[in-house]
Amino acid sequence: MASSETVCCICALFFGGIFCTLIWTATAKHTFQIDYENNCFKKDGESFRYISGSIHYSRVPRYYWKDRILKMYMLGLNAVHTYVPWNFHEVMPKKFVFDGDRDLEHFLQLANDSGLLVILRPGPYICAEWDMGSLPAWILKKDSVVLRSSDPDYLAAVDQWMNVLLPKIRPLLYNNGGPIISVQVENEYGSYFACDHDYLRHLVKLFRYHLGDEVVLFSTDGSSLHNVQCGTVDGLYAAVDFGPTEDITKCFEVQRHFEPKGPLINSELYTGWLDHWGEKHQVVATSVITRALDTVLGLGANVNMYMFIGGTNFGYWNGANTPYAAQPTSYDYDAPLSEAGDLTVKYFAIREVIRKYKKVPDGPIPPSVPKFAYGPVPLKRQHILSEMLDVLCPSGPVKSVYPLNFVQLNQYFGFVLYRTLLPKDCSSPTSLSSPLNGVHDRAYITVDGVPQGVLERDKMLSINITGKSGATLDILVENQGRVNFGKYINDFKGLVTNLTLGKDLLTGWTMYPLRIDDAVGQGLKEKSHKSFLSSTSSTFSAPAFYIGSFDIPSGIPDLPQDTFINFPGWTKGQIWINGFNLGRYWPARGPQITLYVPRHILSTSAPNNITVLELEKSPCDVKPCVVEFVDTPVLNATVSNIFPGRKLLAGGH
Repeated sequence: MASSETVCCICALFFGGIFCTLIWTATAKHTFQIDYENNCFKKDGESFRYISGSIHYSRVPRYYWKDRILKMYMLGLNAVHTYVPWNFHEVMPKKFVFDGDRDLEHFLQLANDSGLLVILRPGPYICAEWDMGSLPAWILKKDSVVLRSSDPDYLAAVDQWMNVLLPKIRPLLYNNGGPIISVQVENEYGSYFACDHDYLRHLVKLFRYHLGDEVVLFSTDGSSLHNVQCGTVDGLYAAVDFGPTEDITKCFEVQRHFEPKGPLINSELYTGWLDHWGEKHQVVATSVITRALDTVLGLGANVNMYMFIGGTNFGYWNGANTPYAAQPTSYDYDAPLSEAGDLTVKYFAIREVIRKYKKVPDGPIPPSVPKFAYGPVPLKRQHILSEMLDVLCPSGPVKSVYPLNFVQLNQYFGFVLYRTLLPKDCSSPTSLSSPLNGVHDRAYITVDGVPQGVLERDKMLSINITGKSGATLDILVENQGRVNFGKYINDFKGLVTNLTLGKDLLTGWTMYPLRIDDAVGQGLKEKSHKSFLSSTSSTFSAPAFYIGSFDIPSGIPDLPQDTFINFPGWTKGQIWINGFNLGRYWPARGPQITLYVPRHILSTSAPNNITVLELEKSPCDVKPCVVEFVDTPVLNATVSNIFPGRKLLAGGH
């Protein structure tokens, strides 16, 4: 962006000498504002309409930011939308991370360098199918806190975060020479039960304090009168969002009810939709998207396509909806750019629509990134998880009469092992139950190391177990992702209520918060262990680690390349490559079968180490114990719907 000031040097011959002075002369300053008279934006004094696409830098490796941004530019977009996930940056109270894949300022500068403007959505809540809508779980330390409200404890945490984030944003505003033309306050707040306008006013005041009076602040809500009524206040320009099959005219009529003048805006025109484990992969026909986009642009409206590239929920970052249904590792979204950044038919069809309304850039479009099938990699069963507690829980266990939840144990992601002793003889099958649906989210049960089965939130609340009095009952609880939308985003994890054995309440718990990522990063070493106990069930085995490695082939140019990893015969678990947490796999439930592996985590100079934590059943006793690298993703495997007759509350769209 051009500087807003110019330095002139004026010299003169005066009294026999040359005297020079520096004079600062103002040039035209960058401006971006709402033109209410002409129902549009005005950029540097000229009418302006943005055609934008959503990209979440938190779901795309930094290595590929430039590639994805350039593909968006070459399609004909002039702006990008991106969220700022609070919990991605403030990982613990006052512990902020803004480097590597979390370098927000670098991402914004790349957009600027590529000729794209930015509509920034810094929350504090973002939804986005992201864990707890990006609200950090440590806020739940006070379990009575009312999220997204004027609750003083919540506002104190918000202020602490925004006092760090917003000063980083101010230099990147358009009127300061950066790419950010507008900033969203909160997100679809009208879909939340609180409807607390004092909270929104607090945010507006906070944003204005840090960002100044010139930046355009706006709200976004689903296109109903109630949603917008609760979701906006004075000082925010009200935008709406809606899908491609809705009545576009009626949706914009809702916006016009609150904004009689000014630009029409659809902040989220959905190019696809989100998936859940156990449901079919969602797709939206290209013709449906292009027809809706053509209509929106024909009305002169501003539009953002959500998503333009979905990306990946690496690690544990996926969210969930209610009744409880977690989203998978892939956030492909059936978007114009695939999860791996590949060009699609939808991409080129959208480009042709945009070409009707503006010039698209000349020159070649960056091609899809090559993929390589490295083939099968043998794995070896290395450790039963319950025998590694000294390594996985170096700080030692916590004891309590009743079970503590993850937040009480300072464990915000991953796994906790809960251990107690059977208080009575269970030679005959005896019911182990969570009568108040208190397993959040999935629990893997063993007695003296013998697998018994699985308890699962909203689905399996009781199983029969056997064992002698005094036997060790281990319950490994997995946090599968916090609810990201709706009233129940204060989603506590672990054993959040008591369990019963028959009619007896289980007490006397020893709890191990597991630092698995740290242990994997340091390398799980060989150690002596007891022989593996097989299950009397053909369905379950004890949670265990499996380890292997592979080399990148030599003699083939341009390796490593991106790839996808397949899990033939495996059931459910977590996988790391070279210590990088790729995410969750669950081919037994689907629809996602393969996981995306970006090339930058692979090494050509040393073996690539694979660590798999299989939670239920591996193929290793009956068939080859391998994972397989393939060059084509599988996201749409046939699944039997595990939610018959249920309507999920998903995204407030």
